Parts: sequence; structure tokens; C-alpha cells
Amino acid sequence: MEPSNEKLTPKDRLAVALDLPGEHEAMKLVDCLGDTCHWFKVGMELYYAAGNKIIEKLRDRGFKVFLDLKLHDIPNTVAGAVRSAAKAGASLLTIHATGGAAMMSAAAEAASAPVSPRLLAVTVLTSMDANQLAGIGITASPADQVLRLARLAKNSGINGMVCSAEEVALLRKETGPDSLLVIPGIRPAGSTIEDQKRIATPAQAIADGASMLVVGRPITRAADPAAAAQAILNEIADGLAGAPQK
Repeated sequence: MEPSNEKLTPKDRLAVALDLPGEHEAMKLVDCLGDTCHWFKVGMELYYAAGNKIIEKLRDRGFKVFLDLKLHDIPNTVAGAVRSAAKAGASLLTIHATGGAAMMSAAAEAASAPVSPRLLAVTVLTSMDANQLAGIGITASPADQVLRLARLAKNSGINGMVCSAEEVALLRKETGPDSLLVIPGIRPAGSTIEDQKRIATPAQAIADGASMLVVGRPITRAADPAAAAQAILNEIADGLAGAPQK
């Protein structure tokens, strides 16, 4: 099961989001980053354009792949998708916690096979706040809803979660030191918020207990992506220096 929370370096804690329209653009960015990063997140936009080929290319170059497809379907379908992701070579794979206990249990069982990806349960998207939750009939606060879904995920055999930086300290306390807590919505100091609602700086998220950070536009849209990535790695190191290893 990877990655463990023990002795992770700053490079192990950063996943660059390749939220790009195609393989050419993605690999061009990878080339620009050089050996700055170990992990790349492949989301729906890129995966639907390039398929498993992009996973193979990244793995052939020694990188680890976080496949962010946010699976949400009936249990049998999601279990089959988990098995397919394992064959493709993804190391991390997201499912939606709102799919419920039966779906997550089926996914966890499928991921128990050798060389399967570690599963991450997406709780509440970082683009949503209390008003948006209320708009879909959820009256709980984002923090309460995240905690409810994280408990459901853990009880269903899922030991990794995706949440915003606002909830990471709460989830670290709730789920213990070994849970893999992956945090999107990371914005370095001075960067724009854009469509994210619940955000934090890299140093703060790490100090609060994050295992890994997902960063997209602050790196992918930077004039010098490698320099932007290195600056975030420096902030991660600062966060680790200010907090015990999680």
C-alpha cells in the first residue's frame, strides 16, 4: 500500500495535477518539470483524451500516477473500474464517498488484489461551500459532512480520503496517523483563488496533518513551472519543520 505517511520527503507529498486537454500538452509540462516531482495526477479531462497511454508514459519515465476519476456508480461497476485501474498501473485512485457504504466496500474488496491502487474517498469537493451544499439539500456544514463521509469510508475499508485543508486537522484527529489525507485546493501565498472555496497554503496544510497536496494551476500556468513547483516544495518543507511527521 503506498504511499505510507512515514518519512515522506517533500517530493513524495506533492502531486502535480495534469489538468490539460491532451497527451502532448501534458508531456510537454512533464518535460518542463524535469525531476522536480515524483507524482502526477491524471484527471478526467486528460484521461478521457489520452486513456491508459498517458499512465503508461508516465510510469515508463519513473513517475507515480494518481488517477482522479472520482468513481461513483453501482457497486459492481465501481469494483470493475478499480480492477481496470490496477491493470493500467495507477498507484492512487479516487472514488466518491457519496456512493455509499456498499459501493465503497465493493471498491475496497477489488483493491485488495495485488498491485491494486490505494483508494481515496472524495468527501466534499473543494469548490463547494455551505451555500452550495444547501443547494443540493445537504444542511450540514462542509466540515460536518466531510467527517460523516470520512467515517463511512473508513468503516467501508477505505483508509485514504480527499478533503479540503479546512478539514484536514479534524480528519487527522479522527482517522489517526496512518490515514492518507490528500488535499487539493492548495494555493501558495499570493496566488489567486479562482473557483476554489476552501483553500490553504502548502505549509499550513502540511502542518495541519496533510499527507499529500495536489497542485494544478499555480504550477501548470506558471511562467516557469519547475520554479513554481520547487517553491511549493520549499513551503512543504517549511510545514514539515513546523509540525511532527504525520
